[in-house]
Amino acid sequence: MAGLPYSVSLSQVRKDEILQHSHGRAPWYDMTGTPNQAYVIGIAGGSASGKTSVAEAILKSLNNIPTVLVLSQDSFYRKHNEEEIKLAFQNDLDLDHPDAIDTGLFVKCLRDLKQGKATEIPVYSFKDHQRLDETKYLYGASVIIVEGIMTLTDPGLRDLYDLKVFVNADSDLMLARRIRRDVRERGRDVEGILDQYLRFVKRAYDNFIQPSSRHADIIVPGFQNEVSVKLLVTHIQQQLDSRAMRFRNELGQRGTAQHTRRQSLEPLNLGKEITSATGSKVRVPETTVVLEQTNQLRGILTILRNKDTDRSTFIFYADRLSSLVVERSLQLLPYKEKTVITPVGLEACGQEMVARDLVGITILRSGEPFAQGLRRVIQDVKLGSLLIQSDPASGEPLLFHTSLPQSIKKRELAKNTVVFLLDAQVGTGAAALMAIRVMLDHGVRQKNIVFLTFLAAPQGLTTVHAAFPAIRIVTASVGAKLEEREFPVQARVILGTAAGDADFGARHQFQNSKSSKRSNASHGDTAEPKTQQAWVISPDIGNPGSRYFGV
Repeated sequence: MAGLPYSVSLSQVRKDEILQHSHGRAPWYDMTGTPNQAYVIGIAGGSASGKTSVAEAILKSLNNIPTVLVLSQDSFYRKHNEEEIKLAFQNDLDLDHPDAIDTGLFVKCLRDLKQGKATEIPVYSFKDHQRLDETKYLYGASVIIVEGIMTLTDPGLRDLYDLKVFVNADSDLMLARRIRRDVRERGRDVEGILDQYLRFVKRAYDNFIQPSSRHADIIVPGFQNEVSVKLLVTHIQQQLDSRAMRFRNELGQRGTAQHTRRQSLEPLNLGKEITSATGSKVRVPETTVVLEQTNQLRGILTILRNKDTDRSTFIFYADRLSSLVVERSLQLLPYKEKTVITPVGLEACGQEMVARDLVGITILRSGEPFAQGLRRVIQDVKLGSLLIQSDPASGEPLLFHTSLPQSIKKRELAKNTVVFLLDAQVGTGAAALMAIRVMLDHGVRQKNIVFLTFLAAPQGLTTVHAAFPAIRIVTASVGAKLEEREFPVQARVILGTAAGDADFGARHQFQNSKSSKRSNASHGDTAEPKTQQAWVISPDIGNPGSRYFGV
C-alpha cells in the first residue's frame, strides 16, 4: 500500500465493481473489426433501497454470459480536501447531492467501457472518506450494470444506458437497511447515521432521486422482486443473442464457391503475388512481409512440418525460426541516427530504435515459442499474453484471459507503444482479429502493431488486412490454401489440448442433430462429440503449441 495518502487496506475499500468471467468472451466485433457496444443497464433508487441486491441478482442469473460488470457510482465520489474530510468524519459532509459525484469522470469511464475500451476507475474508501490514489483497471464487459442513487439524474449518463431501472422501496425499510449496513460495513454509530439521514439523505431522495424515476423504463420493488429480475434477465438475454457474432466459418470459406462475399470486405485478388509453400502462386496484401525463402529457411520449415520430428528437435528449430521472424520484424520499425563514442575514443555514426517502448504479446500457447526468440533478440523486452481458445461447439475464438504490461494498460502510454503480436499461424484470421481488437481497445495504434507468425493462409492474411489495413504481418511461409478437415476427438497433438489453441480452432461434430442443438445451447452438455472439424493450412505444421510443450 506504499504511496497511498492514508493508511488503508484493500479490505477496507468497498468493492462494488464486480467483473464476472465465465466461458470466455466471444467476438464483440464484426468481420470488419468494428466493435459492438456493450449492453448497459442503469439501476437507480434511494439509499439502501435494494439496488445492489437487484444488480447482484441479475449478475447471478446471467452466469452463462461472459464478462458481466457491476459498476458502482460510489467509486466516483470527488476527491476531498482536508476540511471536507474533517466534515465527513463529523457526518457533516453531504455525499447525497449530485455535486458530490465526479460526473464527468463517471461518464468518460462508462463511455469507454460501453465502447469496448479499457479504462481505469477510481477507488473510494468510505472508512477514510477519500478517493485513493490507486485506480482499478477494467476491460472486456459484454454487459455493464451501473448502480447508484444518482445514476438516472444526469442526462449524460442516461444517454449511455440501454435499459433504465428504478428500484422503489418504502422509506422506513430503506432507513432500517441503511442503519444496519453503515454499522456493519462502515463503522458508523446509529446517532451519526440518523443525523446524516435527516439532514442529507432524505432531502436528496425527495429533491433528486425520486424525481429521476420518471426517466426509468421499468420500476421494480426493492424486495420480493424475483419476477421482475427474471423479466429483466430474459430481456437482456434476448438483446445479447441478437448481437452475437458468429463468422469464423465464413472466414474459412472466403474465396470458395460456398462463400458469399460481403461488400465491406476486400476481394482475395488484391496485393502482390508470391510463391506459396507448395510452389503455387497466391496473392497476399502489400502489408504482408514474407521471409526470403532461402535454403536454410526451407530446411527449417521441412523439419517443423515433419510429423516424425521429435520434441527436442522441434523446440530447437522453432526457436531458431522465431529469431529469424523477429529479426525481420525489427526492420519494419523506425530508426534514427545516433553518434556514439567507441572504446578507443572515436566517434561512430549508427542508429537506434525510435520506439520508446516495445512489448511482445503471446497468444497462448502456440505463440509462446516466439517469446524465446524475442528475448534472444531484445534482452529486456516486456512480455504479456492473451489466452484465446476455441469454443468446442462452434469453433469461434473465445478470449479467456489477458495479462498485459502497464505500457498497454495505461492508455496514455499505449498510443506510443509498439506491439509484436506473437502466434504460430494465421489460418482463418479469427484469433488474429481478436488479438488485434484487444490491442486497439487499449489505445494501441494500428500502425504500431506487427503480427509475427510461422505460417499464414492467404484467406487469413486478407481477412486481417480487410479489417485492419495498417497492420503488418511478418510470416516465414504462406500456405497454398485453407481447408476444413475432420479429425477424431482424441487428436490432441494435432488440434491442441483445448479443442484448438488460438487460430487452429476446432468445433465438435455430434452424433445427431438433437445433441448438436443441445451442445450449442450450453457448454455443460453431456453429449459425446463424434469428431472435430478444424480449418487447416496446407501444408501444415500441426499445432505448434502442443508439439513445443509436449502435451
